[in-house]
Amino acid sequence: MSKHRVLVTGAAGFIGFHVAQHLLQAGHSVVGLDSLNAYYDPKLKEARLSLLKQHRNFIFSKIDLADRGFTQMLFAEHRFPVVIHLAAQAGVRYSLENAPAYIDANLEGFANVLEGCRHNDCQHLIYASSSSVYGANTKLPFSVHDNVDHPISLYAATKKANELMAHSYSHLYGLPTTGLRFFTVYGPWGRPDMAMFLFAKAIVEGQPIKLFNNGDMQRDFTYIDDITQAVIRLIDHVPTGDKNWSSEKPDPSRSAAPWRIFNIGNNRPERLMDLVAELEKHFGPARTTMLPMQPGDVYATYADIDDLTQEVGFRPSTSLQDGVAKFAAWFRDYHKL
Repeated sequence: MSKHRVLVTGAAGFIGFHVAQHLLQAGHSVVGLDSLNAYYDPKLKEARLSLLKQHRNFIFSKIDLADRGFTQMLFAEHRFPVVIHLAAQAGVRYSLENAPAYIDANLEGFANVLEGCRHNDCQHLIYASSSSVYGANTKLPFSVHDNVDHPISLYAATKKANELMAHSYSHLYGLPTTGLRFFTVYGPWGRPDMAMFLFAKAIVEGQPIKLFNNGDMQRDFTYIDDITQAVIRLIDHVPTGDKNWSSEKPDPSRSAAPWRIFNIGNNRPERLMDLVAELEKHFGPARTTMLPMQPGDVYATYADIDDLTQEVGFRPSTSLQDGVAKFAAWFRDYHKL
């Protein structure tokens, strides 16, 4: 892969940290942005950031992307050829409580990134979407060729909106954009609001694990290294537009414009109870509290990854057993257990 100067937004976040670290290790120059907000413990973000700052080819800017003036100045100064936009207000459940946070970060922030790319000769914008866009869809596995017009949380709606906003810029200004629908990413340095971290913390503290839908849920758990490899491989796979795309039978995953959508998942849904069993191997017996399904939640996620496999040879290689073991080792070390 040719060397680039890359902007990684959300660089102190879970996926952003891992992507930035891999790029730096491969010899790329990285400018990392993050607002370091308090959605979860900023100490975890600072700890990730301290590792990135050990690299001489890393520059960090604390910026809220919803601040249009600062964002414009940064893009004009660096004129990034590649932008990997991973900053967002994450979390389905929090979107039920604090809708404005999602409007600011996921809509205004993304609009400012699109404008920065448009006016400063960006050659490829890669951005995070989410498996949550599949919403009320029940046909499994979830395919990028299926319609996703029925989100069941505001978070999902903002991610669907990002895909549409990107398409308009690809169509109007020829900006090449690639949207990535991530499926339940986990691993070392993971987010404290996600199941893996929450469950491990509860077991260690002797607290009950909350299992929604009485534990009868399936998730396509995807290990962070598999995600990172796919993101980095896609940098040089710049969309050019599909000459065979039909406006009479439109394929939702591609366009005549330079715009693509891919799923990134493990292609293997796992039962939530099986995740608990794997965590018990490392942290001891778990207590559980069975609860009904929560608003905004879906029963199962399962990624069809055929398009990504064809594009960059993506094949996830980390089993849940191996991934949980690596996460558990990091969790013990980070918390000095």
